[in-house]
Amino acid sequence: MTKKQAYSYTVLRYVHDVVSGESLNVGVVMHAPAAGFLNYRTRKTARRLKHVFPDLDREAFISTMKAVDRGLRAIAGQVQTGALFDGDVNAGSYARRAVPNDDSALQWSPPGAGLAADLDVAFEDLYKRYVARYDVKSPKRRLGRRRSNADVWKPVQTKLAQRGIDIPFESKTVRGVEDEIEFKKAWKNGSWHAYESISLDLPGEDDIKDEARKWRGHLDAVHDGATENIDVHLLLGRPDESLMDAYHSATAILKKASFATEVVDEIELDALVESIEKEYRNSMGIVGLSFQVRPRE
Repeated sequence: MTKKQAYSYTVLRYVHDVVSGESLNVGVVMHAPAAGFLNYRTRKTARRLKHVFPDLDREAFISTMKAVDRGLRAIAGQVQTGALFDGDVNAGSYARRAVPNDDSALQWSPPGAGLAADLDVAFEDLYKRYVARYDVKSPKRRLGRRRSNADVWKPVQTKLAQRGIDIPFESKTVRGVEDEIEFKKAWKNGSWHAYESISLDLPGEDDIKDEARKWRGHLDAVHDGATENIDVHLLLGRPDESLMDAYHSATAILKKASFATEVVDEIELDALVESIEKEYRNSMGIVGLSFQVRPRE
């Protein structure tokens, strides 16, 4: 029978509002003294936090978590080489060396403890239980196929239809000095509005950033000399979880593009649909709550 080893662990919490106590777990540290084992993992993206706390500063959060990782990496290296010994031997004491418990937004939970025959498996279980359990999943690709621009837009069409909204989309071409661009999903409500879905569900980091640069370059080129104003709303399709850093860089690139009035992450498409519905109802002089068309059972 494999002997079980004692371990302790602590959970890193991001406290968004100190007064209300609103928080989400963003990391785990686990320590097994007999094995000289100290492992840690923190969130590498802000997707779930941004979903719960829309006013979160994503860039600041990611930067902070990278600093936390550097501190924990240094502590783990010292523990594994035997260069660091703490009389109060538990995960919490080591974790606080990297991130002290103070009045900041990052706080460690009181240490927990357990026994495990396989420390690596126990660590994975802890991370899934306390951090990754309720993560928002990126939309799945069908049969392993990477999604096209049309695939990214399809949920918007479906939701508009469910709400009984029939936008009279038409093609609109905007011309600049040296270039032009055709927006196929455009409509006029006082001013022109155009909606473009851009799938960044691509195989590599460079592919994702290049696609964003291509769109930004095209929009900027057309903006040079264009005589018409048009509000462009970009709906972005997400790539694999492992490529989210590149996705966020691409998003930042597109937010600086000419004509880009709004850049929407596909997990926030409900808000986009609601804004389209509001514009439509205002244009039609319709007052009152929206409704959804549901199939008969």
